[in-house]
Amino acid sequence: MNIEGWLTDAQAQVLSNRARELTAPDQIVEIGSYRGRSAVVLATAAQEGVGVVAIDPHAGNDRGPQQIRGSAADGQRDHEAFMRNLDRAGVRGRVRHVRLGSQEALSEVDGTAGVVYVDGAHRYAPARADIERWGARVRPGGTLLIHDAFSSIGVTLAMARVLLMGGEFRYVGRTGSLAEYLKLPVRGPARAANALRQAAQLPWFVRNILVKVALLARLRPLARLLGHRGSDWPY
Repeated sequence: MNIEGWLTDAQAQVLSNRARELTAPDQIVEIGSYRGRSAVVLATAAQEGVGVVAIDPHAGNDRGPQQIRGSAADGQRDHEAFMRNLDRAGVRGRVRHVRLGSQEALSEVDGTAGVVYVDGAHRYAPARADIERWGARVRPGGTLLIHDAFSSIGVTLAMARVLLMGGEFRYVGRTGSLAEYLKLPVRGPARAANALRQAAQLPWFVRNILVKVALLARLRPLARLLGHRGSDWPY
């Protein structure tokens, strides 16, 4: 899949599997599309009649690691690349693109979703808003997927606030930094066990933060000591 982005092949397989499980008239909602890597995966896997909504303002900000602030020209280039990539993959007709911020787009998308994939702004406040408000749109038994979980500080804090002790979502596991939750009630002792399973990922989170610090400080030997190879941000 020769499309720019930060979704690993293993994570793409998880998205593909969850999309393929849905049947019409269910829908998939993606928060944060960048240049279409994940949207192509979801639309390619989704069965006929399953809607795919990709939400991204393509405004140039929050584009990726160390790219919180950008220009309108950056955003327009991302938008054009996104559309080209949908065309190349033959799925442009399957994807409804909502070119708005994720919170503005709430009123533009009707109903619930069988899969909500959150990969929007990674700062705490917007990440929390995405998890809370779009998580509320996941139908019972549906899947909430969060990228940069236990990797980004803002996203991880937002997950801790909304999901760690919550009773609506059951933690399934993670593939790299892609966390998966099922919208199933979690009650009694199962709630504490659910929290512990998420808390068990914190050492991996600390390791990722240390790797990022090492990369920023150009301390490659330290990053390698922590098990990270290359200069890419850990995902």
